[in-house]
Parts: sequence; structure tokens; C-alpha cells
Amino acid sequence: MGPWAKRVADGWLLSVHVQPGAKATQLAGLHGEDLKVRIAAPPVDGRANAALEELVAGALGVPRRCVRVVKGATSRRKTVHVAAPGANPALLAQRP
Repeated sequence: MGPWAKRVADGWLLSVHVQPGAKATQLAGLHGEDLKVRIAAPPVDGRANAALEELVAGALGVPRRCVRVVKGATSRRKTVHVAAPGANPALLAQRP
């Protein structure tokens, strides 16, 4: 597991670099020490954050309510909390 995923008592903290306004919403590998994610939604009214949470939840196979942006809501660099200790964040980095 890379430095972008940190185990915490109730799940995982993920360091994510987000590119809002992209052509498609997709996982894009690594960006330095962060997971890179392209989001089609614009960074307006929390739409990009909601799309990010939905993408991560779907990719990990956990309910959306288990995934929350906890830091960097208005920044490209975000910290995402996944409240699912059994989730495997390595799956996120494997997707092109």
C-alpha cells in the first residue's frame, strides 16, 4: 500500500488529488504520493466532492454513506475517510 492510504481504527484515510471538470469520472493512478481521480462534475456546490465519494464507494464496494471528504473540501488535494475496515484501497491504485 502506498503513502496515500493510511489505516485508522474505523477504516482508511486516503490522500486524493482531484481533477474536477474532466471529460469522464475515473480513477487515474497515482499523482506523487496521492491517488489521482478525474471528476466530470464541476467544483460547484459540492458536486465534485459528491462524485468523488460515489466513485470511491463504488470502486471499493462499500455503501456511499461510508465515504466522506473530511479535509480539503474546496481544494484539489483532499483527505477521504472510508469507514469500512474491510475495504481494500489497493484496488483504487490498480485501476487505470
